[in-house]
Amino acid sequence: MDAAVLHTLGKPPRFERFPEPTAGEGEVLVQVLAAALNPSTKAVAGGGHFASSDNLPAVVGLDGVGRLEDGSRVFFGGARKPYGSMAQLTVARAPFTWPVPDGVDDLTAAALPNPALSSWIPLEHAAKLQPGETVLVLGATGAAGKLAIQIAKHLGAGRVVAAGRNQEVLDTLGEYGADATVPLNGTQEEMAEAFAAAAGDTGYDVILDYLWGKPTEALLTAMTRKDFHLKSSGPRLVQIGESAGATIELSAGTIRSAGLTIVGGGFPPPQAFLDMFNRLMAGAAAGEIRIDTRAVPLAEIEQAWQAEDTGHKRLVIVP
Repeated sequence: MDAAVLHTLGKPPRFERFPEPTAGEGEVLVQVLAAALNPSTKAVAGGGHFASSDNLPAVVGLDGVGRLEDGSRVFFGGARKPYGSMAQLTVARAPFTWPVPDGVDDLTAAALPNPALSSWIPLEHAAKLQPGETVLVLGATGAAGKLAIQIAKHLGAGRVVAAGRNQEVLDTLGEYGADATVPLNGTQEEMAEAFAAAAGDTGYDVILDYLWGKPTEALLTAMTRKDFHLKSSGPRLVQIGESAGATIELSAGTIRSAGLTIVGGGFPPPQAFLDMFNRLMAGAAAGEIRIDTRAVPLAEIEQAWQAEDTGHKRLVIVP
């Protein structure tokens, strides 16, 4: 079969032939229809992810959309190594195959779950977002960030503030539901001032942090300003990513004075996860949650792998 095959960690996979899989006990054979090129897929293949493996060669890809032998269309994950989702065929554990509704096309169904659940889970499971609360998205100009804006509104947020470094994309985020934006291209003082201004009279109840590093430090500095509105309950910051840096400088006084709570995104019980997935698909089918995609033939995997992520469209590999 045709596949995207990884031979060396940290190098792009190559388009070549690979032995076809056979489903074992508890597995199903999947004819792959589409597989999104997510940052997590590249991280695993890069060798620095906890799921990375030097058992090579192997097919890349963590999840995707495909058709089972009974004709049903599903989103799948958990392929048995050395198989992955970027191939004509793969094998997946039966419990990790979930039906995709007819109203959601292959590209959307493949591209949506990974980045969308990165905010849906933190909002519901970790932050326990309440109707009418204000959400700040740190790192809102990528695919996950744009979805976080939509999902926060979908789950009842009254106001969403989007912060990001790509000004071109930042200027479009009102189309996704952002009520205000914060550019992250200035000095620490300028960013802190912008965070304070965007907080307005509502402050921030929930902060989804895809960045960490200097932008988060600037936000925490803003919280110590006299003109920054703080609610008595204090903001809940959910740490999701570290694309702006793995460490920050944080004073104990900031936590005390702001009443700040910092938690990881966590992971809900399996049934709750499946419920979130089903509601996500329903939202996509209704046109309430969208992701911009671009189909790329499997044969062009090397070029797609090395393409710059501009934040405009999520690349989806199609066998």
